[in-house]
Amino acid sequence: MRLTTGFKAAAALAAAALLVTGCSSSDDAGTGTDGSTGKASGEKVELTFWTWAPNMDKVVALWNAENPDIQVTVNKQDGGDPAVTKLLTAIKAGSGAPDIMQAEYQKIPTLVSSDALADISGEIPADVAAGFPEGIWNAVTLGSEAVYGVPQDSGPMQFYYRADVFENLGIAVPTTWDEYAAAAAAIHAADPNVYLGTFSATDAGWFTGLAQQAGASWWGIDGDAWTVSIDDTATEKVASYWGGLVEEGVINNKPMYTPEWNAALNNGTEVGWLSAVWAPGVLEGNAPDTQGKWKMAPMPQWDAAKPATGNWGGSATAVTSQSKHPAEAAEFITWLNTSQDAVNALVTESGIYPAYSPAQAGALAEPPAFFSNQPDFFEIAGETAKTAGSFTYGPNVNVAYSAYNDEFGKAAEAKSQAKFLDAVAAMQKVTLEDLKNSGFSVKE
Repeated sequence: MRLTTGFKAAAALAAAALLVTGCSSSDDAGTGTDGSTGKASGEKVELTFWTWAPNMDKVVALWNAENPDIQVTVNKQDGGDPAVTKLLTAIKAGSGAPDIMQAEYQKIPTLVSSDALADISGEIPADVAAGFPEGIWNAVTLGSEAVYGVPQDSGPMQFYYRADVFENLGIAVPTTWDEYAAAAAAIHAADPNVYLGTFSATDAGWFTGLAQQAGASWWGIDGDAWTVSIDDTATEKVASYWGGLVEEGVINNKPMYTPEWNAALNNGTEVGWLSAVWAPGVLEGNAPDTQGKWKMAPMPQWDAAKPATGNWGGSATAVTSQSKHPAEAAEFITWLNTSQDAVNALVTESGIYPAYSPAQAGALAEPPAFFSNQPDFFEIAGETAKTAGSFTYGPNVNVAYSAYNDEFGKAAEAKSQAKFLDAVAAMQKVTLEDLKNSGFSVKE
């Protein structure tokens, strides 16, 4: 569902901050003596940018060369939870926060609820939103009129498969999940040591993308309260499907990103991967001996007449609530994520898949080196990216993801379809109770 502006009041905390628009700095500290937002007439503005993207300093150098009055300094940070913790500590202390912050989409509600991000809706061009898929733009607006960042990259999910194996066995590339299950069974029957894929109980973001494709959205707002619907029909369908494959033994049940998983990709005992658009880099690093043998196709579908995908990963660039120059910071992050020159540099230097659709064709003219045998790689990725629906994250994603690791870890180890469904119910209970215990208004 799309949220309304009631979101701003919905996450009232009993023991912490309200979920606010984060625009205080735009109204107060950011007003310059010339009446504009952010700087006095003739003043040189210096902005700090916390990011974990590689080589971002090389991208920012393009901006600095053309904008001597607004200079941006990159401060490399760790990603994930450490980055969020560090920013929230600085916000709480009232000093030390950067002007600009790279923020994963799933972390934005947490940062907004802590008044760490500024609402820059009044600082960016009105037509910027039209260049992003609706689901991605929803991630930075939380369904409201406020804007808490400009999307940078996204992770639309695809199906990666060993084309040589499918051809040798005479198996068609699956277009539906029923066909995927049949392919998995046929490949494993041909060689009991070979699997089409694995269910990874340590990658909650991966499972979230699969649930999103099926139509799930785990958090929402009802009036002035949060709702949690991890145990919705869509998620239960996904869990039951994968639990059935694991129970049948036609899919592996080992975690991704382990030495064993890496070796399986390289030696041909794992011949498929449901992953995001950034997968070629992982395959190139983990399975170099298989270059030229892989191809990419859209995800198998639940309803072939209604193509859909999910996202695994992605981040936005946001202005923090304590920036004294929100207008200039917003100008920079708009350039960074929508200008052709900047997007080109983000692709070549930082290796991202840009979220801004109008710049993709110019920046992604060639397929990834590992998929040089598939010239239409980015054409397919661009089309499937448009089919990702909105997925609303809540302020306690970390709790839900931790519960996923715990509960699905046990279910995968037991190889029980029933326990996969139990894991969904447990995630729902843990996440809902945490919201209540944290002081949020919650409607069951």
